[in-house]
Amino acid sequence: MPKQKTHKGLKKRVKVTASGKVKFSKSFSGHLMSSKNAKRRRRLSGTGTMTKALGKTAKVMLQA
Repeated sequence: MPKQKTHKGLKKRVKVTASGKVKFSKSFSGHLMSSKNAKRRRRLSGTGTMTKALGKTAKVMLQA
């Protein structure tokens, strides 16, 4: 049986940390930020971590 290929789209968007969590950058923060309030802009800054269930699926897709 052939090996499973790495999902290249996901590989560009997420990173697996040393502890095994999956980090990603949050969406809706690329442009048009002046119309969003300060609280929302703060919440969108930085990175987020996937839930355990989604992270598990992502790691299978990445073969990590």
